[in-house]
Amino acid sequence: MLQKSQRKIPLYLAPMAGITDMPFRTICKQFGADVLITEMISTRGLVYDDPKTSKLLEIGSGENPIGVQLFGNNPEDFVKSVEKIIDLPFDFININMGCPTPKIIKNGDGCALMKDPKLASRIIEMTVKASSKPVSVKIRKGWDEDSVNAVKFSSMAENSGASMIIIHGRTREMFYSGKADWDIIKRIKETVAIPVIGNGDVFTPEDAFEMFKKTNCDGIMIGRGALGNPWIFKDVKHFLNTGRKTSPLHIRELRDTMLFHLNKAISYHGERLGILEMRKHLAWYIKGLPHSAPVKNALQQSKDVGSIEKLLDDYFSKLVQADC
Repeated sequence: MLQKSQRKIPLYLAPMAGITDMPFRTICKQFGADVLITEMISTRGLVYDDPKTSKLLEIGSGENPIGVQLFGNNPEDFVKSVEKIIDLPFDFININMGCPTPKIIKNGDGCALMKDPKLASRIIEMTVKASSKPVSVKIRKGWDEDSVNAVKFSSMAENSGASMIIIHGRTREMFYSGKADWDIIKRIKETVAIPVIGNGDVFTPEDAFEMFKKTNCDGIMIGRGALGNPWIFKDVKHFLNTGRKTSPLHIRELRDTMLFHLNKAISYHGERLGILEMRKHLAWYIKGLPHSAPVKNALQQSKDVGSIEKLLDDYFSKLVQADC
């Protein structure tokens, strides 16, 4: 439990490509996420007015504070992108210098920039100069264990004008394997004067508390821990404030959340794409529940809202009866 003298710790929803669209962000916000960030958005896509890229910029009412995450490797593209989006209703820009995926890395974007601090510095400086809103940077521990440079890189980012550092405690080579190194978060917090947001391996309220206790970070970012579990933000806040865990989620609330998310996704994406986007979310929601495997398989084959709703109604009705 946090002492009264300790500051409030804001909770951030991590930007995740193909996951943190407006519907999911909205649900996480309703369950207590304090700060949201869009999926990563290509500066090249913005420069060339790609329609799919523009769609990622849509921000719903009630999402603020929210940041727009940009990725690329050309400083001029960042400047042009800022000029195109600066009047949109977001609160800050976040530059992605931590994405580990091959298709991003091969173009010199994402975590590849941690191997070129001079270029990274120029991108930050030019983005800050072009923007009337704060510019933050999301990084990793380093490229691999032989080139851990997050502390030095964070100092460079601060000196280049970044207003905040978000640090995932894994190297690029680790992807999401192994254990996140929270000590690197602590070391960065002790080095820079700007806020430091910790990211990596926060799956429970206890994880959030331990990260804060170990690192003294200025905020906690939750990514994979929110998949199928958007109420983690509510649970973490309750635990940090009281030292106690919340009551287990009732399966009716789970069902209602799934149906609400489904309808939000269809309203945003349209029925065909909305259902495709929701298949992974629906599987995450029921992961670990009794006899969920056949339901997951059926959901992956469903192509219309009616069949999905019937599957969920039938499944949860059986769970409720078994619970009684």
